[in-house]
Amino acid sequence: MTMTVADLFPLLPLLLVTGTAVLVMTFIGIQRHYTLTVSITVAGLLVAAVTAAWMLLMGSKQGGWQVTPLLIIDQYSLFFTIVTCASAIFIALLSYSYLRQLPDQREEYFLLLGVASIGAVVMVSSNHFVSMLLGLETLSMSLYGMIAYPVHVKDSAKFPLEASVKYLVLSAAASGFLLFGMALVYAQTGTLGFTSLVSLTAAESAGLGVGFSTLALLMIIAGIAFKLSLAPFHLWTPDVYEGAPIPAAAYLATVGKAAMFVVLLRFIGMSDALQFSGVLLVLSILAGASILVGNLLALLQQNIKRLLAYSSIAHMGYVLIAIIADYHVEGSISIEAVSFYLLAYIIMTLGAFGVASAVSDSSSEKDHINDYGGLFWRSPWLAAVFTAMLLSLAGIPLTVGFIGKFYLFLAGVEASMWLLLGALILGSGIGLYYYLRIVYRMVMPVDESGQAHDEPSLGGYGVLTVLTGLLLFLGVYPAPVMQLIELISVGL
Repeated sequence: MTMTVADLFPLLPLLLVTGTAVLVMTFIGIQRHYTLTVSITVAGLLVAAVTAAWMLLMGSKQGGWQVTPLLIIDQYSLFFTIVTCASAIFIALLSYSYLRQLPDQREEYFLLLGVASIGAVVMVSSNHFVSMLLGLETLSMSLYGMIAYPVHVKDSAKFPLEASVKYLVLSAAASGFLLFGMALVYAQTGTLGFTSLVSLTAAESAGLGVGFSTLALLMIIAGIAFKLSLAPFHLWTPDVYEGAPIPAAAYLATVGKAAMFVVLLRFIGMSDALQFSGVLLVLSILAGASILVGNLLALLQQNIKRLLAYSSIAHMGYVLIAIIADYHVEGSISIEAVSFYLLAYIIMTLGAFGVASAVSDSSSEKDHINDYGGLFWRSPWLAAVFTAMLLSLAGIPLTVGFIGKFYLFLAGVEASMWLLLGALILGSGIGLYYYLRIVYRMVMPVDESGQAHDEPSLGGYGVLTVLTGLLLFLGVYPAPVMQLIELISVGL
C-alpha cells in the first residue's frame, strides 16, 4: 500500500506536531529565545490538539483511516492524540518556570518534548509492530535527553545522568524482548501487523505450534511491562523518577505510560492474546504483583518522586485488571474503564507533579515529604490542589480517581475476578495511608527553614487550575466523557 495525498488529511495532527518540532529547531538555530521557544511549542501542540478534536467531533469514516499498513487513524487514536498534546502543553508550561534559572542552554528541552510527543502520537495510532517500535524509540530517546537535561547543575543530591543511563540500558533490554517476540510473530504470520495468532493453521504458521505463539506474546508483554513499570519489571522506576527533573518525570509517568497502554490494548485485542491461558495467567500475576508491590513499597518512601513512582506501579496494575476482565465477559465495559482511568490517571499524576514543580526549580527541588511541612499555612491554594490530587489518587469520592476505580471495579465484578478485586481493595486501603501522610505534613505548623519558593508562575497557576477543575468536574459528572469513550471504543 502506497501513501497518497488523501492520506495527509488523517495525518494532520501528527504532521502539525512534527512541524512544531521542526519550527522549534529552526528558531533555536537562528536565535535562542527561551520564551519564544516555549510559546512556539505550546502554540503548535495546541493547534494539533484542536485539529484532532475537530476531526474527532466531525466523526471519522467507519473504521477510521488505514494510512499505509502502519497507522490506523480512528476516533480512539484521535482521542488519545488530544490527551497527549494537552498533557505535553501542561508539562511545557510547568517546565517554563522550572527551567528558567537553569545555568545552561534551556531551549533544546522543549525540542525534545516536541519530538517525544511525535513518538507518543505515533504509538496511539499504531496497529503494526514497525510503527509501534518507531514511535516507542522516538519517545524513549527523547526522554533520555529530558531526564539528563540538568546534568550541569551543581547539586550533589541529584543524579540526572545516572537516571538517564539506567533508563537507557534497561530500556534497550526491554526493546530486545520486544524485537525477539516480534520476530517470532513474523515467523508464524509472515506479517508485522497486529494480527490474530489463534486461528493459524500449521501451514500458515510455518509448522510452529501454540507454544511459539505463547512465547512470542509473553516476550512482547515483558517488553511492554517494562515500559509500564509493572512488577517485577519495575526496578528502574523509582531511581529514574528520583534522578529526573520533575517535569520530565511527569512526562514519563503520564504520556509515556498512556501511549504504551493504548498500544497494549490494541495489540491484545487484535492478536487475541488472552485466548492463550499462559498469557492470561501472566497478566493476572503482573496485575496483582504490581498492585501489592507498588503500594507496599510506597509506604517506605520519604521522597515525593519515589512515592509517586511506586504509586504509578500500583495504578498500572489497577488498569490491567480491566484488560483481563475483557476476556471473561464479552461486551463488558473493560475498554471504557481502561480509557477513562488512563485519562483520570493523567489528570491526577500531572496535578501531583505540577505542585511539586511549582515549589521547585532546576537548582533546588522540593522532593522530600518534609519540604511540604506547613505548606497549607504558606500557600493554602497549592496545598488544596495537592490534597485534591492525592485524595483522587487514593480513590476518595467526588474525585475523578474514585469514578475511575469504580469503573475498574465494575469491570472486575462483571468478570468475577475476586482475587484481583481483593488486591485492588487492599492496595487502595494501603495507598490511602501514604497519600494522607503527605496531607498531614502539609497541615503541620510552619517550618520557615529552606521554604522560599512556594508560588507557581502564571502558567503553573493555569495548569493546576485546569487540572483541579477537571478532577472535580469528572468526579461529579463523568457522563459526557464516558459517553464519548463508549462511542470511540466501538470496534476497538
